[in-house]
Amino acid sequence: MVKKPILFLFIAAVVIFAANTTLQGQPYTRIVSLAPSFTKSIDHLGAWDNLVGRTSFCQTNDNNEVEVVASAVKANIEKIISLKPDIVLASGLTHPKDIELLRKVGIKVEVIYSPKSFQEVCDQFIRMGEWTGKSEKARAIVNECRQTVEEITRGNGSRPSKKVFFQVGANPIFSVVPNTFMDDLIILLGAENIAAQLTGGTVTREFVIANNPDYIFIATMGIEAEKEVKTWKKYGSLTATRKGHIHIIDADKACQPIPSYFVETLQEMNRLMWGDEK
Repeated sequence: MVKKPILFLFIAAVVIFAANTTLQGQPYTRIVSLAPSFTKSIDHLGAWDNLVGRTSFCQTNDNNEVEVVASAVKANIEKIISLKPDIVLASGLTHPKDIELLRKVGIKVEVIYSPKSFQEVCDQFIRMGEWTGKSEKARAIVNECRQTVEEITRGNGSRPSKKVFFQVGANPIFSVVPNTFMDDLIILLGAENIAAQLTGGTVTREFVIANNPDYIFIATMGIEAEKEVKTWKKYGSLTATRKGHIHIIDADKACQPIPSYFVETLQEMNRLMWGDEK
């Protein structure tokens, strides 16, 4: 006797194979997004109607509710299959077994890893534009963002060096590290990341104090950010504390690899670092 889960997957594979008529070069009209940044990118491209599934952490669009098919790391495979998607956009956090199972039943899965630079942020956004049939809009957004970055950073290389600690988590304290798109925010401002020599992001307060940053930026969610500001202000020996250079950055934008969000974060950090010198 065939077990029900196996039978379900077999039938689903047959149905998807027959129903999936997306041709190479054509946009995907039934997309499942397994990361908030993918969902937000699709929304920025004006392609929300292409989305049929999302995670519980993805922000919704008031004009069109989309089925929740996953948490941050765990996907509901049966629900995804039932939606008959043209493509599933998986992240580096998506469990490999879930990806393998979806591919076994004939569903196309693209795994998109966290970009390591602003350039990769832009490249991924352009790919999203191609998948959704919004290539022209994606390239226009990227070109505008690149131009803005050039305008912001022009002349920053000749400014006096400033040391930056960019905190993205508390308990434990987590720092932005090299080879991440968020590190580019620091580099483009002509500053020095105090975690530039680290390979892992977890740091201690002692590490931060020893490296004595000129600026502390905190992109931690909710009340935790306020708590961290109060804690850092207790360390009077820190240059950032003495000069009042401890700032909260919008984590919803700073931590999502989307071109326009990257630019908005860069603009805010640039204002806080160099605004009084212009």
